[in-house]
Amino acid sequence: MTFDHEKLDVYHAAVSLLGVASRLIARLPRGHAYFKDQLGRASLSIVTNIAEGAGEFMPNEKARFYRMACRSATECAAIFDACRALRLAEPAIVEEGRSLLLRIVGMLTGLAKRHQQAG
Repeated sequence: MTFDHEKLDVYHAAVSLLGVASRLIARLPRGHAYFKDQLGRASLSIVTNIAEGAGEFMPNEKARFYRMACRSATECAAIFDACRALRLAEPAIVEEGRSLLLRIVGMLTGLAKRHQQAG
């Protein structure tokens, strides 16, 4: 048996992103706790909102959770960009995160639109 969210490719991509974000957080220099806290919260929010959306029965509510997850994903993208601009992270890890985020945002946008129209 599996949970509904475990059947979604976007959920697995979000869990992968959580790992990339965790690696970036571990490598951030001292004095940047605000980056660590914000990226940790935003990346976890993607995963949890996808799970909540998948478990919801009302189409409009499903769409709302997927939109919240999408907003958290774009927040993560901005944090990755800021880390790159300030040279706080290795370019490879930033690109790995951004690549996952582009996929995640695309999938979440599609899910949100589909469920919004159904409601």
